[in-house]
Amino acid sequence: MSMFENDQYRWRETYFVLFESSKRPRLKAVEKKLLSLGGRFTLANGVAAERGLFESVTVLAPDDFAALDICFIGGDEVREQVESLIHEMKTPDLGPDDRRKLNRLKDFDARFDVLHFEQLTDAGSEDEEDMLDPSTLLLVLGALAELTDGIAVDPQAGAML
Repeated sequence: MSMFENDQYRWRETYFVLFESSKRPRLKAVEKKLLSLGGRFTLANGVAAERGLFESVTVLAPDDFAALDICFIGGDEVREQVESLIHEMKTPDLGPDDRRKLNRLKDFDARFDVLHFEQLTDAGSEDEEDMLDPSTLLLVLGALAELTDGIAVDPQAGAML
Protein backbone atom coordinates (compact mmCIF):
# COMPACT_ATOMS: atom_id res chain seq x y z
CA MET A 1 0.00 0.00 0.00
CA SER A 2 1.34 3.39 -0.99
CA MET A 3 1.42 6.18 1.58
CA PHE A 4 -0.73 8.15 -0.91
CA GLU A 5 -3.56 5.81 0.14
CA ASN A 6 -3.10 6.61 3.84
CA ASP A 7 -5.03 9.75 4.86
CA GLN A 8 -2.83 10.13 7.95
CA TYR A 9 0.06 11.23 5.69
CA ARG A 10 0.53 13.85 3.01
CA TRP A 11 3.17 13.90 0.29
CA ARG A 12 5.83 16.61 0.66
CA GLU A 13 8.50 16.02 -2.02
CA THR A 14 10.28 13.41 -4.09
CA TYR A 15 14.03 12.80 -4.18
CA PHE A 16 16.04 10.45 -6.38
CA VAL A 17 19.00 8.17 -5.88
CA LEU A 18 20.53 7.65 -9.32
CA PHE A 19 22.83 4.70 -10.05
CA GLU A 20 23.90 2.08 -12.59
CA SER A 21 21.30 -0.65 -13.06
CA SER A 22 24.04 -3.27 -12.70
CA LYS A 23 24.29 -2.19 -9.04
CA ARG A 24 20.59 -2.67 -8.31
CA PRO A 25 20.50 -4.35 -4.89
CA ARG A 26 18.31 -7.16 -3.65
CA LEU A 27 15.39 -6.30 -1.37
CA LYS A 28 17.10 -8.07 1.54
CA ALA A 29 20.23 -5.90 1.12
CA VAL A 30 18.14 -2.69 1.12
CA GLU A 31 16.23 -3.80 4.20
CA LYS A 32 19.43 -4.77 6.02
CA LYS A 33 21.09 -1.44 5.14
CA LEU A 34 18.10 0.62 6.28
CA LEU A 35 17.65 -1.31 9.51
CA SER A 36 21.35 -0.86 10.27
CA LEU A 37 20.70 2.88 10.61
CA GLY A 38 19.17 2.30 14.03
CA GLY A 39 15.78 1.76 15.57
CA ARG A 40 14.26 5.03 14.41
CA PHE A 41 11.88 3.47 11.94
CA THR A 42 10.20 0.31 10.67
CA LEU A 43 9.91 -1.16 7.20
CA ALA A 44 6.71 -2.38 5.56
CA ASN A 45 5.39 -3.56 2.20
CA GLY A 46 8.73 -4.79 0.85
CA VAL A 47 8.43 -6.08 -2.72
CA ALA A 48 11.09 -7.92 -4.71
CA ALA A 49 11.30 -8.61 -8.44
CA GLU A 50 12.89 -11.65 -10.04
CA ARG A 51 16.02 -12.95 -8.29
CA GLY A 52 15.03 -10.93 -5.21
CA LEU A 53 15.96 -7.58 -6.74
CA PHE A 54 14.54 -4.53 -5.00
CA GLU A 55 11.23 -3.13 -6.27
CA SER A 56 9.78 -1.12 -3.38
CA VAL A 57 9.49 -0.63 0.37
CA THR A 58 7.83 1.77 2.81
CA VAL A 59 9.78 3.33 5.68
CA LEU A 60 7.76 4.53 8.68
CA ALA A 61 9.41 7.01 11.08
CA PRO A 62 6.81 7.97 13.70
CA ASP A 63 9.29 9.90 15.88
CA ASP A 64 10.09 12.11 12.88
CA PHE A 65 6.42 12.39 11.82
CA ALA A 66 7.51 11.03 8.45
CA ALA A 67 7.26 8.11 6.06
CA LEU A 68 8.98 7.25 2.79
CA ASP A 69 7.83 5.21 -0.18
CA ILE A 70 10.87 3.98 -2.10
CA CYS A 71 10.52 2.37 -5.53
CA PHE A 72 12.87 1.29 -8.31
CA ILE A 73 12.70 2.75 -11.84
CA GLY A 74 15.00 1.81 -14.69
CA GLY A 75 15.56 2.16 -18.40
CA ASP A 76 14.97 4.89 -20.98
CA GLU A 77 12.86 7.06 -18.66
CA VAL A 78 15.82 7.37 -16.30
CA ARG A 79 18.37 7.98 -19.06
CA GLU A 80 16.22 10.81 -20.46
CA GLN A 81 15.78 12.32 -17.02
CA VAL A 82 19.52 12.10 -16.31
CA GLU A 83 20.23 14.02 -19.52
CA SER A 84 17.78 16.70 -18.44
CA LEU A 85 19.23 16.89 -14.93
CA ILE A 86 22.78 17.22 -16.27
CA HIS A 87 21.68 20.08 -18.49
CA GLU A 88 19.88 21.82 -15.57
CA MET A 89 22.70 21.37 -13.06
CA LYS A 90 25.63 22.24 -15.34
CA THR A 91 26.47 25.77 -14.25
CA PRO A 92 29.70 27.78 -14.47
CA ASP A 93 29.98 28.03 -10.67
CA LEU A 94 29.91 24.25 -10.15
CA GLY A 95 32.63 23.13 -7.73
CA PRO A 96 35.08 20.29 -8.49
CA ASP A 97 33.24 17.74 -6.33
CA ASP A 98 29.87 18.50 -7.96
CA ARG A 99 31.52 18.47 -11.40
CA ARG A 100 32.81 14.91 -10.72
CA LYS A 101 29.34 13.83 -9.58
CA LEU A 102 27.77 15.39 -12.65
CA ASN A 103 30.17 13.46 -14.90
CA ARG A 104 29.22 10.22 -13.10
CA LEU A 105 25.52 10.85 -13.75
CA LYS A 106 26.04 10.10 -17.47
CA ASP A 107 26.49 6.40 -16.65
CA PHE A 108 23.33 6.07 -14.58
CA ASP A 109 20.30 4.27 -15.98
CA ALA A 110 18.40 3.42 -12.79
CA ARG A 111 16.97 5.27 -9.83
CA PHE A 112 15.13 4.96 -6.59
CA ASP A 113 12.24 7.37 -6.24
CA VAL A 114 12.11 8.38 -2.57
CA LEU A 115 8.73 9.94 -1.84
CA HIS A 116 8.74 11.85 1.43
CA PHE A 117 5.49 12.01 3.42
CA GLU A 118 4.57 13.99 6.48
CA GLN A 119 2.45 12.39 9.19
CA LEU A 120 -0.55 14.57 9.96
CA THR A 121 -1.43 15.34 13.56
CA ASP A 122 -4.49 16.63 15.37
CA ALA A 123 -2.57 19.77 16.35
CA GLY A 124 -3.41 21.71 13.19
CA SER A 125 -1.47 22.71 10.11
CA GLU A 126 0.69 25.41 11.78
CA ASP A 127 2.20 22.94 14.23
CA GLU A 128 2.61 20.21 11.62
CA GLU A 129 5.32 22.15 9.79
CA ASP A 130 7.44 22.10 12.95
CA MET A 131 6.83 18.41 13.66
CA LEU A 132 8.32 16.94 10.48
CA ASP A 133 11.98 16.02 10.99
CA PRO A 134 13.96 15.52 7.74
CA SER A 135 16.62 13.34 9.37
CA THR A 136 15.02 10.04 8.29
CA LEU A 137 14.93 11.26 4.70
CA LEU A 138 18.57 12.32 4.79
CA LEU A 139 19.72 9.09 6.46
CA VAL A 140 17.85 6.93 3.95
CA LEU A 141 19.09 8.90 0.94
CA GLY A 142 22.67 8.54 2.18
CA ALA A 143 22.28 4.82 2.85
CA LEU A 144 20.75 4.13 -0.58
CA ALA A 145 23.45 6.17 -2.35
CA GLU A 146 26.14 4.25 -0.46
CA LEU A 147 24.52 0.87 -1.17
CA THR A 148 24.31 1.52 -4.92
CA ASP A 149 27.41 3.72 -5.32
CA GLY A 150 24.93 6.29 -6.58
CA ILE A 151 24.12 9.94 -6.11
CA ALA A 152 21.15 11.41 -4.25
CA VAL A 153 19.43 14.26 -6.07
CA ASP A 154 16.83 16.84 -5.12
CA PRO A 155 15.18 17.33 -8.54
CA GLN A 156 13.04 20.27 -7.41
CA ALA A 157 16.16 22.23 -6.45
CA GLY A 158 18.31 20.75 -9.22
CA ALA A 159 20.92 19.82 -6.62
CA MET A 160 23.03 16.78 -5.81
CA LEU A 161 23.20 15.87 -2.13
